[in-house]
Amino acid sequence: MSYRRALIVGAGPGLSASLARRFAREGIAVALAARRTDRLTALCAETGASAHECDAADPAAVASLFAALDAQGPPDLVVYNASGRTRGPIADLDPAEVQRGLQVSAFGAFLVAQQAARRMLPNGHGAIALTGATAGVKGFALSAAFAMGKFALRGLAQSLARELAPRGIHVVHVVIDGGIRAEHYPDPPDRPDSTLDPDAIADTYWHILTQHRSAWTWEIEVRPWVERF
Repeated sequence: MSYRRALIVGAGPGLSASLARRFAREGIAVALAARRTDRLTALCAETGASAHECDAADPAAVASLFAALDAQGPPDLVVYNASGRTRGPIADLDPAEVQRGLQVSAFGAFLVAQQAARRMLPNGHGAIALTGATAGVKGFALSAAFAMGKFALRGLAQSLARELAPRGIHVVHVVIDGGIRAEHYPDPPDRPDSTLDPDAIADTYWHILTQHRSAWTWEIEVRPWVERF
């Protein structure tokens, strides 16, 4: 499976940056979309990616993003990496914040996947990857809002995989079961590799996205070796 143009929605440091670098190394033209693009300058310079402002939960903004990309050719590889997270006791949660979280985690994924599918279906080729979390398969206390969004994302991925795979579009849901390593979130000295290396996650994405169509994976979990299931 080969790709020419990739779009990463919800781009920033960490996993999105690792994915951008991985795709760029494969000769893929990369576009990065985020509500704030000022933090993407260095990554764009490093990978040759283009940056685009977009609120993933806004239907008009998502449509405009894809319309702008059409000028260079629509992406045939799309990663949705945006999440909205609100944490707290159910009795204290702000309904407006919960609604916004659901819009970013789930509704935005629908909007992006819809625009991507419309462009991939005529060619019978493409891939859509949705970044999930432990909360999408296991709801934790004080995390009702996040669990709702990620459960919805997983349901979307499963439905899209069944609908689109027979038409040549590979849909993947990646469950990130653990914390992702970052400069502000390093491994404790006494627990090496207890967080997920974002470059290693990106390698897993690439492996799945380049599978032969006779053995496609629609969902995979990645976790550190010490993480409890």
